[in-house]
Amino acid sequence: MKIDSINWGILNCLQQNARQSNTAIASKVGITSPAVAERIRKMEDAGIIEGYHAKVSHFETDHQLKAIITLRAFMGRLKPFIEKVKSFNEVINCYRITGNENIVMEVVLNNQKHLEQFIDQLITYGETSTHIVLSNIIENNPIVEK
Repeated sequence: MKIDSINWGILNCLQQNARQSNTAIASKVGITSPAVAERIRKMEDAGIIEGYHAKVSHFETDHQLKAIITLRAFMGRLKPFIEKVKSFNEVINCYRITGNENIVMEVVLNNQKHLEQFIDQLITYGETSTHIVLSNIIENNPIVEK
């Protein structure tokens, strides 16, 4: 599916606020509300729009720590880890990457003790490196037209 300038305008609107009405989007991109709805449906069907999500504050939900943890898997432990990581409620994002480490995880934890217990579960799969997040500089930056 071709993403023309109008579709990019719709995508920009949705990335800023996915809850805004089709009428509001239509006024910004210069087409009718039914045309916006049809274009959104087509972009969903094509897999361009993958879903809609609520942004939840980890701090306000009593998760006092956010961390980035990398894992360098031991020989033969990567595939078992990839299955196991899906069961960890602490992991909010997980990526398989290239380089010295195999995995990067973004995790939210209740406190330092929780972090220690979580790392204890990981070290059976490989070597970890943990970085505590102090603040977000850029988060969920929109994807824009090239």
